[in-house]
Order: sequence, then structure tokens, then C-alpha cells
Amino acid sequence: MTTIDAKTVMKLREMTGAPMMDCKQALTENGGDMAKATDWLRKKGKATAEKAASREVKEGKLFSYVHHNGKVAVLVEIVCETDFVARNEDFNSFGKGCCLAAAAFAPAFLNREAVDAAAVERERAIVVDQTNTAMKGKPQQVIDKAIEGRMDKFFQAKCFVEMPFVNPEDQNDTRTIEQARQWLVGKIGENIQIRRFHYMALGS
Repeated sequence: MTTIDAKTVMKLREMTGAPMMDCKQALTENGGDMAKATDWLRKKGKATAEKAASREVKEGKLFSYVHHNGKVAVLVEIVCETDFVARNEDFNSFGKGCCLAAAAFAPAFLNREAVDAAAVERERAIVVDQTNTAMKGKPQQVIDKAIEGRMDKFFQAKCFVEMPFVNPEDQNDTRTIEQARQWLVGKIGENIQIRRFHYMALGS
């Protein structure tokens, strides 16, 4: 069995924000491989978030941000199960990061389910036509995979939860907003959801 030293565990904790014991377990189960351990923690966070998703959320907080030039403003509503968590430092840091991300990327929709179905169908028709033309002669399964990849990029450019999380404490954070939410659920143990957001730009 690979021996994991405390310095390596601490490094993974700093990278992911996950609890020390989870970091140690991730490294142990993945032979000390940092990249694989990071993926392991993200999968664990996703599983925990899915289990918690059915629990009722009655508490939470409204977060706001106004850019220094006064021309962009954001409101984000994030809900949780208890008022205690709404006052939690990590919860509030997440809310601040969500506001910064919304201000930076100007999302159009909260998630894929919120995107207008007609708009999705129009985009898919364009993508299918362009991909079939550009990849003519390629196996259909390769073309289909390319189409899905391009549709993923379409959603990532429009959906808030799929955009990069702007961590106010770590500029090297590479997670999406959804991955950061899943990590927070795993750490705190409560159902935490982004319920809605509102982005405003002067004159728009």
C-alpha cells in the first residue's frame, strides 16, 4: 500500500478544499496520484450532492455584487436546509464566488433545463449541418460524438452552473460552479442549491 505523507494530503486539501480525511482516502485509493485523487473527490462530491438533492431547502441567502464601474450588477439566490449553514463561512464564500462568476461571464440561463427548447433545437440543427459538412466521410459515431461535444460547448457558454467558478480565495481553482456546489454539499452535508440569479448591465 502506498504511504501518503501529511504534506501531500495538505496539498490536495489546498487544491480541492475537501476535508483532510477525504483527501487522505482519495490519495490512498489512487496510489498517491494527485490528478486521480482530485477526480475521485469530485465524483464523491457529485454522489453526495445527488443523495442530498431531494431534501427540502427552506433557508438560504441572497448574494449581491456590483462591479466597480457601476455598470454591472448581480443577484444570486442560494438555498440550504438550515439557517446555521446560511451563516457558514464556506457557504458565503461560495455565494460570493457565484456572484463574481455571473458578473464575469453574463450567463443567459441557470442550467440546461432552463434553456428554451426551441433555441436548443435551432442550435442542434445548425451544429448537425455544420458537423456533417465538415466531417463528411467520417464514421457516423465519430460525427455524433463531435455533435454532442459542440452542443456541450453551446450549453457551457450559456448556463450559469456550467461556467467556471470564480473562487475569491484561490485564482487557480479550475472547477465549474456545479462542481464547487457539489464539493460544498459534500463538505457541509446539506442540500444546497442555486435557485436563481439575475444579471444586469447598464443599458441592456
